[in-house]
Amino acid sequence: MSKLIKIDKEYKQWISELSERFRISQLRASVKVNSEMLRFYWLLGKDIVELKAESKWGDKILQNISLDLQDKLPGVKGMSETNIDYMKRFYILYSQLNVISPQVVGENNKSISPQPVDDLFSIPWGHHRFIIDKCYDNPEKAYFYVQKTIQNNWSRSVLLNFLDTDLYERQGKAISNFKKALPSLQSDLAQEMTKDPYNFDFLALTEEYKEKELKEALVRNVTKFLLELGTGFAFVGREYRLQIGKTEKFLDMLFYNLNLRCYVVIEIKTTEFDSGNIGQLGTYVAAVNHILKQSEDNPTIGLLVCKTKDNVLAQYALESSSQPIGISEYELTKLYPADFKGTLPSIEEIENELKDNFNS
Repeated sequence: MSKLIKIDKEYKQWISELSERFRISQLRASVKVNSEMLRFYWLLGKDIVELKAESKWGDKILQNISLDLQDKLPGVKGMSETNIDYMKRFYILYSQLNVISPQVVGENNKSISPQPVDDLFSIPWGHHRFIIDKCYDNPEKAYFYVQKTIQNNWSRSVLLNFLDTDLYERQGKAISNFKKALPSLQSDLAQEMTKDPYNFDFLALTEEYKEKELKEALVRNVTKFLLELGTGFAFVGREYRLQIGKTEKFLDMLFYNLNLRCYVVIEIKTTEFDSGNIGQLGTYVAAVNHILKQSEDNPTIGLLVCKTKDNVLAQYALESSSQPIGISEYELTKLYPADFKGTLPSIEEIENELKDNFNS
């Protein structure tokens, strides 16, 4: 470090700005490099398919392409036989979609081959490989995860989690009356916000868990719960107190959704859905509109998450309510025996065991 940076504040500030500018340039360059690399992968996969390379040059053509490209491009990574096979699958998977731009005419009336939308080139190749493995026969599903990765800036581990919990099949599937109770634009966004069922496998509960234990576990794991709820949710509070007239009520959980710009009241039931639940939740939704909602907020939404539900009964119950409510189930498959905790060694027992092993 130079002496000048220690004594001249203007110079120090300038150096700081330069370093930040360089980091931004690095980020932009890496995004550009990733995009151009994926375009190359797309075109290589396209060539293999359109040239019918395997039938023309034999079953070992991918191995030959790999060896020959590594010979022509020494030191360049990503030209393994496995990766080239992924390039072929990358093209086959997404070329079936309607996300490919139509063929256009460029300068000098030369036709330009159709290209996929930029979304496909906006996420890392490692993410694509996960998606290809999990969605190899379903291009719509694969593209859904590409878009979700972009929207939420998912890491590979988060993407893999949602691939494993079948988000595509669960997204927007709650039974609701949103179309009747909300303006059309908000109703579509609200429906897309829901899932059915919600996956609570990040919780560790015993087989005989009570409703209170489930709610407490969700709060203890609120970061993972927010991830399961989806993008835009902010946690306001659990057992949120509302003074309604002379009556004190407590909401199971209160959230604010930044995308929908509205409060979301979530009630958790560890039993089968009952039509009486709708009246209770509808009252809470109306109360939040009167007490908490500001002029810039959209109407509050209610979400009832129960262990099981009769879909017909749920639909009928929703028709009786003027408040926007969705009804979903939850899944909780990782349950432990009631005496599970008692079979685990205590902290003291573990420490004593470690001491004994150390001293022996």
